[in-house]
Amino acid sequence: MTMTIPSAAPVIEVEELTKIFGRFLAVDRVAFKVNRGEVFGFLGPNGAGKSTTIRMLCGLLSSTSGTARVGGYDINRSPEQVRENIGYMSQKFSLYRDLSVAENIAFFGGVYGLRGQRLRERTEAVIAMAGLAGLEDQVTGTISGALQQRMALGCAILHDPPILFLDEPTSGVDPISRRQFWDLIHNLAARGVTVLITTHFLDEAEFCSRIGFISGGRLVACDTPAGIKRESVRDDLFEVSLPELRGTREKVSGLDGVIATSYFGPRLHVFCRRDFFTAERLASALRARGVAVLAVEPAPVRLEDCFIRLVQKQMEGTGS
Repeated sequence: MTMTIPSAAPVIEVEELTKIFGRFLAVDRVAFKVNRGEVFGFLGPNGAGKSTTIRMLCGLLSSTSGTARVGGYDINRSPEQVRENIGYMSQKFSLYRDLSVAENIAFFGGVYGLRGQRLRERTEAVIAMAGLAGLEDQVTGTISGALQQRMALGCAILHDPPILFLDEPTSGVDPISRRQFWDLIHNLAARGVTVLITTHFLDEAEFCSRIGFISGGRLVACDTPAGIKRESVRDDLFEVSLPELRGTREKVSGLDGVIATSYFGPRLHVFCRRDFFTAERLASALRARGVAVLAVEPAPVRLEDCFIRLVQKQMEGTGS
């Protein structure tokens, strides 16, 4: 039975959540809250602990210590009730490609215990939401990848859950289809569905209400996209255009006033102490180090810059 949760109360409450596999600390005392109707982005590099955290929050994996409440239920004490109140879409396509669209929906409806009129109503809603009208009898494996992703989302919400977990749902989908998929997510959130989503696309993180950055199993930042940009990078940031990137970071290393560097596409991003350099002074200092600078310009902080700096700061703190 689905639990009704007051909109003012957090729908997901994570408290010192920890998971250890043998000697490997996969998730280290993670804590955050997600409110009703919020789209919460969960970001981090491969192996950071994102999927392990989601598996615990879905009641599929118990924690080593700490806990979480999802939909009002403790993930360790009431995992079945947790699973009844959530929808889950994995990063790998989870439907049956040799079944038709209608057969897949009917199968998952049965898994969720939907019958009769309720199943027919939810099937019609999913078909409309995913743009699958007229394709009900088509074999799932023959429809486009974007439609398959939307269909997988539809099957995840077939039982109308109040909480939705999406694990890299737009991997392998073209940019236009990714944007359409996000429109569907925001429509769900507007109806009060709480969404926790992991993604590798940092431009997608801009669509989230708040973002949690996880690195090395630890939550290193949790804020709105604007807050992340404001708080995680307090340095001056310059973008350096170069004819050749190779070996440039090594030449810049140790330059007084430079805190960190990272490659950003075909350019170099240089993080400097606040008010230490102007663009002209930095260009001169780089040329004095043998760097063939084409141009130096102040750069706006992007989420990718924040992500890089947060990971660098954590590695500096652990001595890695």
